[in-house]
Order: sequence, then C-alpha cells, then structure tokens
Amino acid sequence: MQTSASSDETAPRRSGQLGLIACIALVVGNMIGSGIFLLPAALAPFGAISVAGWVVTSFGAIALALIFGRLARLTSRPGGPYAYTREAFGDFAGFLIAWGYWIALWSGNAAVAVAFVGYIGYVVPAVGENNLYGLGVALTAIWFLTMINIRGIEGAGFVQVLTTVLKVLPLLALGILGWAWLDTSHFTPVNTSELSDYAAVSATAALTLWAYLGLESATVPSANVYRPEVTIPRATIIGVLFAAVIYISVTVVAIGVLPKDLLATSSAPLADVAMAMWGPVGGVLIALGAIISTFGTLNGFTLLSGQVPYGAALDRVFPEEFASVSDRGTPANALVVSNLLASALVIMNFSKGLVEAFTFIILLATMASLVPYAFCAVAEIMIRVVRGHSLNDPGLAGIVGLGAVGFLYSIWAVYGSGADVVFFGFLLLLAGVPVHALIRWRQARNDASSSSNNPAIGD
Repeated sequence: MQTSASSDETAPRRSGQLGLIACIALVVGNMIGSGIFLLPAALAPFGAISVAGWVVTSFGAIALALIFGRLARLTSRPGGPYAYTREAFGDFAGFLIAWGYWIALWSGNAAVAVAFVGYIGYVVPAVGENNLYGLGVALTAIWFLTMINIRGIEGAGFVQVLTTVLKVLPLLALGILGWAWLDTSHFTPVNTSELSDYAAVSATAALTLWAYLGLESATVPSANVYRPEVTIPRATIIGVLFAAVIYISVTVVAIGVLPKDLLATSSAPLADVAMAMWGPVGGVLIALGAIISTFGTLNGFTLLSGQVPYGAALDRVFPEEFASVSDRGTPANALVVSNLLASALVIMNFSKGLVEAFTFIILLATMASLVPYAFCAVAEIMIRVVRGHSLNDPGLAGIVGLGAVGFLYSIWAVYGSGADVVFFGFLLLLAGVPVHALIRWRQARNDASSSSNNPAIGD
C-alpha cells in the first residue's frame, strides 16, 4: 500500500538517515575538494580564458543538477546514475554506466589523495620532497577513511558535514577578500595557450568539470536519505550553485595575484596565493583548509565507491560479492575492492610530477563520469516510456530541452578531455564487457543449479 504525500511529509526521520544538511554537505563536500585547491595550477597555462571555461562548466553542471533532481523524484533506488540508466535502458546499459561511474569514483579517490599529499607537503615539507613519504600519506588517508565508512554511514555523514564547514570558510575568505590584491596585467593576453579560443575553452571546461564531479552525490545513497524525493533535488541544486560562486571567485583571485609561471608550477597554488596576500601565516591557514577539504572529499568519494557497486550487485548487474554487507550494514567488500584499485592507481602515478599526475587522473575520472552523465541526460524520457506514462504532458518539451542541454554538454566535455584521455577511458569501459558476460554466465549457471535442486511441484 502506498503512503500519501501528506504522510510522507510528516514521516519521522529514522536513525541512520541523511537529512538535507548532510546531503548538501555530501554534494558540496564532494565537489569542493581537490579541484579548486589544485586546478589553478593546471589552468594557469591557458590564462584568463580559463574563467570562461568555469562559466560554461557551471551552466552545464546546473543543467545536470536539474536533471538529477528530476530523476531523484522518479525513483529512490540506491546507485544514482546507475539506477536511472538501468531502468531507462536495461541491464547492459545499467552495467556499463555502473562500471564507468565506479571507475570515476575510485580513480577520483586516487586524484584526491594526490592533492591531499600536495598540501600536506606545504605544511610538512619532508612529505612533498620525498615520494615514499608522500605515497605513504596518500595510502594511509585512503585506508583510514575506508575503515570509517565500513563502520557506518552515520559516521561518514558526520565527517562530511564537519569537513565541509571547515573547508568552505578559508575559500570564502580568499574568494571575497582576495579581490583587493588583483593585478589586472595578469589577465592579458586572455588566452596564453597555443590553442584557439574555442579549443582553449573546451580544454579548460573539461578540466574544470572535475571540480563538479560529485554533483549527483546525494542521489547515490538514496535508500539512506530522509524523504529522498524532496531532499535530494534541493541538496543538489543548492550545492551546485554554492560551489559555482566559490569556484569562479577563487580562480579569478588566483590568476590575478600570482604570475602565470609561478601558478603553473605550484603544488599548492592557493596556499601560495594566500602567502602572497597575507604572508606565511595566510599560506599555512589555506593549506590547512585544503588538507581538511581534500580529506572530506576523499571521505565522500569513498562512501560513493561502496554504494555504486553495492546497488548494482543488488540488481545482479555487478558480482554478488559486492552485495554483502558488514554487521553495521555497510558494503564492506565494495569499499575494500574500490580502494585497492584507487591505491594501485596512486602507486602507478606517484613517480610523475604532482601536477602532471593530478591532471591526467582527473581527466580520466572526468571522462569516466561523462558517459553516465550523457545517459542520465535522456533517462527521464526513457523511464516515462518504460513506465507507460503519457507523452502528452505539457511539460514534456521542457524535459526534452533540459535533457538535450545536458547531453550536448556531456559530449562537448568529452571532446575537451583530449584524445589520450578519451582513448584510455574508452579502453577501461570496454574492459567491462567481458566482466558483464562473466557475471551473466555465473548467474545462469547458478539459476540452472537452483532449478535442478528445487524442482517445481508436479515436475
């Protein structure tokens, strides 16, 4: 029996459920992390035109946020993009999206861990100067938060709210007060890269999209969210708008305060910006904020890296081992496997320069996320078709228009990711095809075995 809307409005919040504040913290915390603290260095070679990339990406992210908000009202199954795609396009598409999104999460964890080490190295120079120390810090952070998430989602939610508040305060100070230190000569020429303006904006948009990955975070643990059909859309829209204002403001300050050459080679760009403005104390305070920020993002990505394969395994789309939970109800196997892969990626890339390793990993994670985003952009139309809803709804034109914007933006961002990243991302997606075949073969064999051991009455 379905409950009425009014009874849902007054339904009490159960223990272990995430409310609006925790969901906003999850969205903001997963977006505002390593991206804004390290991206100014990756964007510096492009010059002030990178601000245009931020603006385009912000509009695209808002469109995607609206799309995910609408999808959250249609279904509250766990898994976020995976759950929407599976209902809209079937099991194989659902698997492919779960696979790609899962790649984005554990590779994103690796990128955040690299950024975390960069700012730890600003405060403790030995960590930045010795690759072995840095690698140890990255792996320790990954596995400490894995254990926190295995202990329970409430603990992870508390960590997310606390770290989100602590990370936002120094960014607000930098983004608001830093305008007094701007050197306008740093904004000319507008495009300092060797690319055309269009190609430069496309490239910077692909880089800046990394900072918005996680905008769909509140949709993933929907089974653990209080009134998800209301809470998730609100949290997603509020989180994206808040992050957009901070990103653009802080990037303008970074370009205007530090010369391009210094900004491009910095392993802790915002700390260097703060030191130029307020001296060593300011640099240390921003570095501490970045450490807290990346730690919080690592926590949020860790939570999602368990929830996505868990949700897919419940639907028999991922291996059944991912569906098992700990005594505390958390997907322990999924968390452990995800972070083993993140650890391997960190180990393989740590010998590169920090900015170079960070840039490659974030583009790979972005590419892996864009495929799920493209599918979700048109998922609502397909879900309505699958459910037999009327297509004469007067609001259908708006749904189609919004989906078209989200889909075209996703395709354009794939183009901006560059040939190498698209190549490796495509290979990773294709690697999932035999995995899907193996899963289906195991399921068919198990079903056949169950049928032979439990014959129907009358056979």
